[in-house]
Amino acid sequence: MTSGRLTTLTRLAQRPARMIYGNRASQIYLAVVAATAVFVAVDTLFVHHNDASFAGVWLFFLAAPTVFLFFAGGSLIGDSFASSSGFGYLALIASVLIQAAAIGAFVRLLTGRTGRAHTPREV
Repeated sequence: MTSGRLTTLTRLAQRPARMIYGNRASQIYLAVVAATAVFVAVDTLFVHHNDASFAGVWLFFLAAPTVFLFFAGGSLIGDSFASSSGFGYLALIASVLIQAAAIGAFVRLLTGRTGRAHTPREV
């Protein structure tokens, strides 16, 4: 593979990552999700409750629009598949990443950035 093709492939691979992690709004969203996940883990593992704790609901509130689409799609495949905990974790992670990318795209739309380098190219 030539150097030009390899450079093009790496640029194409970096674009989705820049949408997800490349702006402040997406980073703040992901930090809030991570802090909430730590809160849920601490509450689940170390705090004793007489009744059920609803701490895990906060994660679903943060991933609300897309996580329910994943659950609806999973229930079409099969109820045993959609009710498994592995599917729930994967749906939660995928929906958070999709929403972070949507936030990144929205910020890029508002700021008018096209994602191109502003440095002059060699002739």
